[in-house]
Amino acid sequence: MALAAPALVRFLGRRAFLVLALAPASAAVYALTLTSRVMRGEHPVSVTPWIDALGLDLVFRMDTLSWFLLLISGGVGAVVLVYCSSYFSANARGTGRFAAVLTAFAGAMVGLVTADDMLLLFVFWELTTVFSYLLIGHYADRKSSRRAAMQAIVVTTFGGLAMLGGIVVLGETAGTYLLSEVLAAPPTGTLVTVAVVLMLVGAVTKSALLPFHFWLPGAMAAPTPVSAYLHAAAMVKAGVYLVARLAPGFADLDAWRVTVIVLGAGTLLLGGYRALRQNDLKLVLAFGTVSQLGFIILLVGLGTRSAALAGLAMIGAHAMFKAALFLVTGVVDAATGTRDLRRLTGVGRRLPLAATAGGLAIASMIGLPPLAGYVAKEGALESLVHDGVPGADPWVSVVLLAAVVVGSMLTFAYGLRFWWGAFASKAPCPAPAPRPVAPGEAPPAEVDVTQIDPEQIHAQPSLLVWPPLLLAVLGLAAALVPHLGENLLAPHAALYPAGEAGHLTLWGGVGPAFWSTVAIVVAGTLLFVARRRVEALQSRMPHIPEAERVYRRFMRRLDEVAADVTSVTQRGSLPLYLGIILGTLVIAVGGVLVADGAWPEQVVLASNPGQVLVAGVTAVAAVLAARARRRLKAVLLVGVTGYGTAVLFMLHGAPDLALTQVLVETITLVVFVLALRRLPAYFSDRPLASSRFVRLGIAIAVGLTVAAMALTVPGARIHEPVSVDFPEEVYVYGGGKNIVNVVLVDTRAWDTMGEISVLLVAATGVASLVFLRRRSGEILRAPRAAAGVGALVPQQVDEALGRLPRVPQLRGTAPQALLDRAARAGVWLRGGRTLAPQRRSVVFEVATRLLFHSMIVFAAFLLFSGHNAPGGGFAAGLVTGIAIIIRYLAAGRYELGEAAPIHPGLLLGTGLFLSVGVGLVPVLFGGEPLQSFIIQTDLPLLGHVKLVTSVFFDLGVFLVVIGLVLDILRSLGAEIDRQTDTAPREQDGTYGAAAVLDDARAVRKALDAAGLRPHRTDGGSR
Repeated sequence: MALAAPALVRFLGRRAFLVLALAPASAAVYALTLTSRVMRGEHPVSVTPWIDALGLDLVFRMDTLSWFLLLISGGVGAVVLVYCSSYFSANARGTGRFAAVLTAFAGAMVGLVTADDMLLLFVFWELTTVFSYLLIGHYADRKSSRRAAMQAIVVTTFGGLAMLGGIVVLGETAGTYLLSEVLAAPPTGTLVTVAVVLMLVGAVTKSALLPFHFWLPGAMAAPTPVSAYLHAAAMVKAGVYLVARLAPGFADLDAWRVTVIVLGAGTLLLGGYRALRQNDLKLVLAFGTVSQLGFIILLVGLGTRSAALAGLAMIGAHAMFKAALFLVTGVVDAATGTRDLRRLTGVGRRLPLAATAGGLAIASMIGLPPLAGYVAKEGALESLVHDGVPGADPWVSVVLLAAVVVGSMLTFAYGLRFWWGAFASKAPCPAPAPRPVAPGEAPPAEVDVTQIDPEQIHAQPSLLVWPPLLLAVLGLAAALVPHLGENLLAPHAALYPAGEAGHLTLWGGVGPAFWSTVAIVVAGTLLFVARRRVEALQSRMPHIPEAERVYRRFMRRLDEVAADVTSVTQRGSLPLYLGIILGTLVIAVGGVLVADGAWPEQVVLASNPGQVLVAGVTAVAAVLAARARRRLKAVLLVGVTGYGTAVLFMLHGAPDLALTQVLVETITLVVFVLALRRLPAYFSDRPLASSRFVRLGIAIAVGLTVAAMALTVPGARIHEPVSVDFPEEVYVYGGGKNIVNVVLVDTRAWDTMGEISVLLVAATGVASLVFLRRRSGEILRAPRAAAGVGALVPQQVDEALGRLPRVPQLRGTAPQALLDRAARAGVWLRGGRTLAPQRRSVVFEVATRLLFHSMIVFAAFLLFSGHNAPGGGFAAGLVTGIAIIIRYLAAGRYELGEAAPIHPGLLLGTGLFLSVGVGLVPVLFGGEPLQSFIIQTDLPLLGHVKLVTSVFFDLGVFLVVIGLVLDILRSLGAEIDRQTDTAPREQDGTYGAAAVLDDARAVRKALDAAGLRPHRTDGGSR
C-alpha cells in the first residue's frame, strides 16, 4: 500500500488518504479478530524462513501486549490518515511522498510490536527511526524541520545501536533470539545485566526520557498528523513496548529498577514543569507527552502486577487523549493561523465540536472521571500505595508516590491551561518582559501577542473535526467498562514477578489514593489560577543549560574534533595515504610471516626462459614508470607491466585470464589517455630526495612482503583446495568447460551481480563528475552535428577551404575524371567530416572501417563460445568496447552516435535488469535464485544443441560492459571534446569551432601560396 501511495495521491488527490487508511485499519481489524484467542491464552505464531545463513526467520507472535499495541497503532493510524484527507491543501507539495512514508511507518509499527525475533524487532525499530526522520523533516525547505529531523535521528540511532549491542549479547547468552523463549527462562549474570541496560538505552532514547527528552519537542516542526501518530500512539510507544516486553523477565535486576525509577520519575516532573511555561499549543502537548511517557515507563517497568496493569491502561488512554489533542491543535491552527495561546480567544464559541473534543481529551489527560485517563491514574495510585517498589526500602516507595502525585498536579495545571488557552474567551495578555541576554547571545526576536479576531475564525471540514472527537469519545467509552479492559490486559500483567493483581475501576473507595486525587485536583487548580505568578516564578529560577543546547554544543564540538582529526589524517596527500596503508600491510602481515612463516623447502623461480624474459621486461617497465616525469610516458609503461602480466598468464596455461587482462589493459590505457588530456604533460612536483628514498624503502618492503605471502600461503593450507573439484563441478552443475566463465555466471553469480552493480554506479558517478551540463538522452549523430553548440559544420570547413559547392579542382594536379569519382565516392567514417583536416587520418579511418565489423563478429563468437572456450560476456563486452573506442579515436565524438546509436544508461540498465531477471526466473519454478538449467535438444541442420540458461546472465554482463565503456567515452571522451571546443583560446579568446575554421583558412592560404588555389566548378573563382 505504501508503494502505491504516490500513484494514488496523483490520481485521487487528498482522497487517497481515505484509501490508505484501510492499511492500518486492516491491522486493527485483524487484531480484533484474534481477541478471543488471545484472551484464552492462545498466542498465534507465524514463521517464514528468511536468511538461512544467519538462522534468521520472520517470526511473528501475537500475545496480549502485541495485540494491544497492534490495536492502538492500527486504529489511531487509520484515524490520522482520515484526518490527513482534509488537513493538507489540494495543492500541497510532497503529499504523495508523505502518504507513502506515513503508511510505511504504520507498517513498520505493526512489524515491531508483533516480531518475536529480537533481530527482526531491531530491523523494524530502525525502520521507524528512518521513517520518522522523513516525516519530521517533511517541510524540507524549513531549517527548523531539517534540524529537528536530524536531531531525532541522531538521538534515536544512538539508542538503536546500543540496543543492537544488547540484543546480540542477550541472544548469545540465552542461546536464542526469540523473545518468548528468552523471557520464559531469563538468563542471569553480568553480561545479561549489561545487555538489559543497553536495551533500556534504546527504549529511553525512543521514548524521549531524560536526558534524551529534548528531541521530541523539537519534532513538533513536523505536520500535525505526524505529531498525533508518532508522538502519541506509535513511535514513542515503541520504547514503552520494549520496557513492557522485557519487564516480566528482568524487572528484578537492580540496574533495571534504578534506571526505570530515576529516569521515569525525573522525566515525569521535568516534562510537567516545562509544559507549564510553553505558549505554543503543540509545545505544551510535547512536554506533556514527555512527562506522561516517563509516567508510563515508570509503571510498566516497576515490576509489580498492579502497576503493570495501570501502565497498560495508561498506554491506551494516552494514545486516545493525546492523539485527539494534537488533532484538535491542528484544527485550531487551520482555523486561526496561530498556535500561540496568548493570541487565541473565543475559539470555543466558533468551533464547538473541536472544543468538546478537546475538553473530553483534556479531562482524560488530567484524570477526571469518568474517562480512561482517570481509571488508569487511580490504578497507578492504588498500586504505589499498596505494593510500592518491590525489593526497596519503604522510603523509596513514599518518594516515588510523592513524585507521581506532584507530576499529576503539574499535568492537571498545564491541561487546564491548554484548554483555556485554546478555546476560552480571555482578556489580552500583556507583552512578555524581556529576559536577560547572556553574553554573546543574540537578543530574542519580538513576540506578537495581539489577539485574533474571533469573527475571522472559519468552520473546518467535518473530516478535520470528527477524528479527534471520535478518539475523545472512545476515551469516555473505554472508561465506562473498566472490567473489560482489566480482563483484556490482565494476562500480560500477570507475567510480572511481584505484587498482587491490580484492578481497574471507576470507584476504588475512600483511601490514600482518593485523597491523593483530591490533592491533585486542588493543587492543579491553584497552579492554573496562579499561572501568571507561576510563570514569573519560573522566569526567576536559576538558569540551567537546557538539554537541547547541551546537545547542540556537543555536536558542534564533535564537528570541530572531527575536523581536527581529519586535518591530521586526511592531508590530501595520496602518497601519505598509500604509505600508511602499505606500511600497515608490511608491519601486520610481514611481521607474522617473519615470525611464523611456513617457508617452502624448494622454490622454482621459472619453468622456462620465456618467463624470465617477460618478467625482466615487466620489472624494467615498472622501474621506468616510477621514474618517469611525463604522465603519458608513465601510463604507457604501466600498460607494459599489464601486458607483461597477461603474457605470464599465457605462459602458465591460462589463456582466458590472459585475454581478459589484455582487453582490460587496453581499455584502461585509453581511459588514462583520455583523462590525461585535461592534465599537465608533466607531473607537477618532483619529490625531494629524502621522501624518494622513503618511498623506495616502502616499495621494496611491500614487494618482499607480497612475494613472501605468495611463497608461504600455499604451504599454510590445511584443507584440500576447492579448485580440485572445480572442473567436474562446473561441468556437471554449470554445463561448461571454461572454469573461469562458469564461475562468474553460475557458481559465483551473486558476486558477479554485485560487481556489475558497482560498475553501473561507478560509471554513473564518473560521468556525473565530468558533465558540466545536464546529462540528456540525446545521441549525437554526424548529420546533426550542426545542432550542437560549438559544433563544427562540415560545409563551414569546405567554405573556408574554398570547396563550394563540390569537391574543388586543383589546377595542375589531378585530372577532372578522378576528382569527379572522388566526389561521388562515400566516406569511410561519417564522423570524420566533423574533424579539422589536420586532425584526420585517412589510413586510420580506412583501417577502422575494415576492422570494426570483424571485431563485433569476434565479440559475438566470444560471447557464445565462452562457456566452453576462452571468452564470455565480460571479454566479449571488452572487445566490443575496444571496437567502439577505435571508432571514436578515428573520427571523433560524433562517430560514437554512428557506432552505437543508443544511450549508455539504457545498456547499463538493460544489462543489470537482464541479469537480475534471469536470476529470479528459477524462483518462479521452485528453484534457487540464479540457478542454471541445461537444455539439450536436436535441431535440423544444427544437430545436437546444448543451451545453458546462464548464457542470458552472461548477456547481461556483456551489455553492462558495453554500456560502461560507452558511458566513459561520452564523459571522458566526447564531453571533454565538447568542453575543449567551446573553451576560449588562451591567445585570442576564440572558441574551439572558430579555431578549427581559422585552421582551415590557414590551410587555404598555404594552398594559395603553393599555387594550388581551389576554385568553384561552376565557373566562379575564389
